[in-house]
Amino acid sequence: MGADRCTLRLLLVDDEHGYLEVLSKRLGKRGVEVTTASSGEAAIRLLRRNEFDAAVVDLKMEDMDGIEVLKVFKKMDPDMAVIILTGHGSEQAARDGMRQGAHDYLTKPCELSELLDKIQQACKWSERSDNDTEK
Repeated sequence: MGADRCTLRLLLVDDEHGYLEVLSKRLGKRGVEVTTASSGEAAIRLLRRNEFDAAVVDLKMEDMDGIEVLKVFKKMDPDMAVIILTGHGSEQAARDGMRQGAHDYLTKPCELSELLDKIQQACKWSERSDNDTEK
């Protein structure tokens, strides 16, 4: 799996439907191919059937929290970069996510440019991991 500079494949996971829709459209206008999931279980089903360069996962969701989703993702695709997105007050949990293998974390609200930079960095990291594995 590797990131194409023109079409980064992103799995965006958040249970706030409005946020998911707006963010998906804004990232799509910037050349990111976004697939959305409004729950952790839906995201896991999507990852079983598709390949992604990176995932952005909300920390607090109703069915599963972002750390649980991260752990499943890392078992399914260890080289896929996962960015944890969290609201204020749960940065410690996001840091705990880093210890569980998250590539990075951001706090909500975040600037689109910052999120896009993190996604691009994550995809480059993921690409490097793929190349290291192939050697």
